[in-house]
Amino acid sequence: MDLTRRTALAAGAALTISAALPAAARAQVPASATRRIPSSGEAVPAVGLGTWITFNVGSDPVLQQECTDVMAAFFAAGGRAIDSSPMYGSAQAVIGRGLGRLGAPAGLFAADKVWTSSDGPQQIEESRNLWGVQRFDLLQVHNLLAWEEHLPTLLEMKAAGRLRYVGITTSEGRRHDLFEEVMRAQPLDFIQVTYNIVDREVEERILPLARDRGIAVMINRPFQQGELTRRLAREKLPDWAAEIGATSWAQIVLKFILSHPDVTVVIPATSRVDHAQENVAAASGSLPDQAMRRRMADDVQAL
Repeated sequence: MDLTRRTALAAGAALTISAALPAAARAQVPASATRRIPSSGEAVPAVGLGTWITFNVGSDPVLQQECTDVMAAFFAAGGRAIDSSPMYGSAQAVIGRGLGRLGAPAGLFAADKVWTSSDGPQQIEESRNLWGVQRFDLLQVHNLLAWEEHLPTLLEMKAAGRLRYVGITTSEGRRHDLFEEVMRAQPLDFIQVTYNIVDREVEERILPLARDRGIAVMINRPFQQGELTRRLAREKLPDWAAEIGATSWAQIVLKFILSHPDVTVVIPATSRVDHAQENVAAASGSLPDQAMRRRMADDVQAL
């Protein structure tokens, strides 16, 4: 397909999706598809939108428009939480471009990170300008980089009303011992960790500690950057998928994550409109009970 035709098709898709956005923004997200943030009691839709890799598209207008289409579909389906980081290349600017074109929906939950060994406040302000928002809802210290310096800054911002929630992140099981120490010692609202149907280390200590400390949990890498879902796609969808209302392997993985009582939000990344819609839909309807969770994990492990 030539560039002109791709651009025209992308623009047409954006207009179609965006036309439905105002009504969707006014719609109520089903209670079954939300979770409560322990420190405030605020309800937030349980499936968010990650932007690692998928939104790092530089200045390519076609790829930028595809990301805007994904955001429009995500909002129209009831999604509200978007997560990014200065580490994610052009992702923050791409989010800002999308919000500029679509408008921010009611209840947008803007989550970003501080990721620098130097001037945290300067980086945060640069990130805010790229998004084009008045303030972030959540800022987290990315992978604990210079956390001793940045956490006091974030807590001061929260106390001054310039930030709503404070947290820390890690991924792929890194530095969990230090992560637990910070969780125990600091007044965190959120943590972000890796968790899915095969990467389950955080079930042992991190998730129980979050529950005990009243900390919300955001889940990254639910699909192992697509590796997990690509592997599972080669397998037939199991018969029990219908019992939990899952129509794809991606929904099976997300429903497993969301069925853990200590999980607040999961942030799958995608560059496809249909996947954004499918991901948000995973939070609605049935979720597996403990017996089904064991069966799911055992069956996936055996594949």
